[in-house]
Amino acid sequence: MHRFGTFIACNGCMQIDAPTPNTRAWGDPLALLLASTGEGVFGIDLDGLCVFINHAGARMIGFEPGELLGCNMHDLTHHSHADGAHYPVEDCPIFKAFLEGLPCRIDTEVFWRRDGSSFPVEYSSHPIIDGGAVRGAVVTFVDITERKRAADALQRAKDELEERVGERTLALATALKQVRELAARSEAVREEERTRIAREVHDELGSLLVALKMDVNWLDKRLSEQEQRTQEAAGDMRERMRCKCQNMSRLIENAVDNVGRIITDLRPSILDHQGLWAALEWQAQEFVQSAEMALNWCMEVDDAPDPPDPLAMGVFRIFQEMLSNVGRHARARHLDVRIAVQAGVLSLSVRDDGVGAPAQAFEAADAYGVMGMRERARHFGGDIQITSAPGQGTLMRLSIELPLQTPSGAPA
Repeated sequence: MHRFGTFIACNGCMQIDAPTPNTRAWGDPLALLLASTGEGVFGIDLDGLCVFINHAGARMIGFEPGELLGCNMHDLTHHSHADGAHYPVEDCPIFKAFLEGLPCRIDTEVFWRRDGSSFPVEYSSHPIIDGGAVRGAVVTFVDITERKRAADALQRAKDELEERVGERTLALATALKQVRELAARSEAVREEERTRIAREVHDELGSLLVALKMDVNWLDKRLSEQEQRTQEAAGDMRERMRCKCQNMSRLIENAVDNVGRIITDLRPSILDHQGLWAALEWQAQEFVQSAEMALNWCMEVDDAPDPPDPLAMGVFRIFQEMLSNVGRHARARHLDVRIAVQAGVLSLSVRDDGVGAPAQAFEAADAYGVMGMRERARHFGGDIQITSAPGQGTLMRLSIELPLQTPSGAPA
């Protein structure tokens, strides 16, 4: 076996045991080791004076190794921070290693060259302990300029990417806001148009149908009176005319009913005449009657004033869509509706005992009814929560803050 000489560091001195004949070709193994590494390596005594330094380390700070022996390495190459501020020796981690007897590794500081320039450095300091006492330290260091440059370039690229992502996010948020504003405006225009059509149908077509029904009834009545005073031969014709008038009257009644239904679908008149709370109760009663369901109704509004028209119509349409979902999908027998106003917040919940559905069904891309309810609620600053599971029914809840009312009743 080959045996290298033994390295002893004591009080700043180095000693190599005499090499055997088999190791003379290796010369001084410590010198070879220091010369072969690309890292800077130097040793200092307890006064911070250089005991040895390899060529790589001396070149990095602009000196020859012989020029540095006996020099204070902190004063020479570690005297200032990167910004030029003075670096007190008592704050230096290298010398703290003397006091604490512990190694350290630092990659956030700089070393200074002979020409006054600095370079980012990663260094480590290991104390030399002999007989339980610290005798000095060995410091290794490496120039990390390229690493810092690459890290800075990576950080710049990251910052640019984050800036672009922020710009895209802002653009998408702006576009989404515009789409929502457009949707809200379209909904408002649609409601205005429904209101106009409902009024025209009521004022024009409804009035005409009522007048026509009155005329037909008058004609039926006159034919009946005339029949009593005429001869038997003309009775058959008059009877046929009376039957025709009665049939026309029934058709007109059906037309009047259909007109009323169309008007209600376009714009429920009860919402204008009796307000939101009455309209919600009327809609619930109409729904359970047609769906043949049992209704548990609870309303606690504490004499809260009706919301302004756009919000009232929005809440009413959301409620209609909730009931429509129950009617289309739930196959329920009982419906529980609870409406309350507390601390200016309207809470409206619809619970059924139907078949239920998995949560993802309400988030599907084709769940247009749910999306419409949520978008309408979001426009007024509200929120809709849906809880459901197969076989456990569905709970849909709307929460929305009502606007403050002035003494005159107008929104604040």
